[in-house]
Amino acid sequence: MFLTISTTGTPERPATDLGFLLHKHPDRAQTFSTSHGTAHVLYPEASTERCTAALLLEIDPVALVRRSKGKGRGGAPDAALARYVNDRPYAASSLLAVALSTVFKSALRGVCAALPERAASPLPLRIEIPAVPARGGAELVRALFGPLGWASVGAEPVPLDERFPQWGDSRYVQLVLEGELRLADALRQLYILLPVLDDAKHYWVAPDEVDKLLRAGEGWLAEHPEQKLITSRYLARRWGLTRRAMERLELVRLAEADDIEVEAIDNAVEETPDDTESAENAENAENAEGAEGAEDARPKEVSLASQRREAILTALRDAGASSVLDLGCGQGQLVQALLKDARFRRVVGVDVSVRALTIASRRLKLDRMSERQADRVTLTQGALTYTDKRLKGYDAAVLSEVIEHLDLPRLPALEYAVFGSARPGTVVVTTPNVEYNVRWETLPAGHVRHGDHRFEWTRAEFRGWAEKVGRRHGYEVTYRPVGPDDPEVGPPTQMAVFTLTGPLTAQKEEKAA
Repeated sequence: MFLTISTTGTPERPATDLGFLLHKHPDRAQTFSTSHGTAHVLYPEASTERCTAALLLEIDPVALVRRSKGKGRGGAPDAALARYVNDRPYAASSLLAVALSTVFKSALRGVCAALPERAASPLPLRIEIPAVPARGGAELVRALFGPLGWASVGAEPVPLDERFPQWGDSRYVQLVLEGELRLADALRQLYILLPVLDDAKHYWVAPDEVDKLLRAGEGWLAEHPEQKLITSRYLARRWGLTRRAMERLELVRLAEADDIEVEAIDNAVEETPDDTESAENAENAENAEGAEGAEDARPKEVSLASQRREAILTALRDAGASSVLDLGCGQGQLVQALLKDARFRRVVGVDVSVRALTIASRRLKLDRMSERQADRVTLTQGALTYTDKRLKGYDAAVLSEVIEHLDLPRLPALEYAVFGSARPGTVVVTTPNVEYNVRWETLPAGHVRHGDHRFEWTRAEFRGWAEKVGRRHGYEVTYRPVGPDDPEVGPPTQMAVFTLTGPLTAQKEEKAA
């Protein structure tokens, strides 16, 4: 396997700076042992105007077979021979990616103590690899590298034999990348995309490969149009690892879109126990009703969280819903309650937090469900402020103690995503009634019920918002109290039930205005 990295320079910024960035001196050849062969680094040219570093990887096919611990023995003779006679010593693959990470470890991380500014700046680069296996052809090569900032992506098919053009082209391409990129970014792209193009990993794919993928893909993979294909192929089509990686990439994308840290999105609370009084009290805290915990702790009293769930189930039964979306499902308490009622034949829990979905999966015991029961439920990651075609076509949706966790400027986005795009027949929304807070003896005056609440509405404010949403999107709204309905301050939780009655009216209102 052979790869060259070239750059140009000026007297002020000499091309030989490449030696500093790669941490390999241009004046000598160096040899390194890798897990699958011997890597040589040398410089065919090194001047102020132009510098080229070459990586030559020698693979020992016999040693590679021995390291595989005998896998494949007892098969057909041709298959056994193919383990010794193959393209691994010649064509760039995951083995070259491993060599890159071993030989150019510091360069991959963008670390250069001698020239930190140079390491952080784009360089004019030309990268050439004579033989790259491309399952998908030259078009896939361009689809993978094209969106990554390269000015030119050359993928010339290699003929099977130049002497016999009628034989056609092989599955290999000669790869030439030209453009101005940070050296670290270019190396990270190669580290991921070489095994993706080969669609094979020549070593065991362990769970830590997800972390390697995310580290090397930082800054570009989350927004890449071929993200799903890249992730699946890199992880050797292992579905469990692919799903984990896709979930984490979605968090990265959402965090970048909102200019916040990933941890601020994936902020699920710790797992709470099931089916005990303490679980209900802990659940109340999770559901942003911290002040209610003291009330719910009273013996033989039904917790507000349980009353809320029963009120939601009643509203869904009254609506005749059989397919339900639990938007912002958290740890899955409502999903669990829905599954206990056979009339709800399809239940989908949606949450932006991977941790919350993991806890919900354990709560529901998805891995031990019967096939029939498992067909009724799906847990999926998603942000409620973005439209999602997966959420269309359901009878009902629930937003239980969700809207108060959003900043007010984000509410219109949620409103359109749920009422304008998904448009279920019924939408049930619950939220705290701030007027009732004076009844919580343990809640200091002027405080909201949970530190993550961005707001808490009075009954009039909630109804004002609900009426506007209903008019804009063709829903009729009714209201129901949840919990004790105090004659002065109302119930602790207020609930609105939206029923779809007609088409969108927002455009009509705009024209009328």
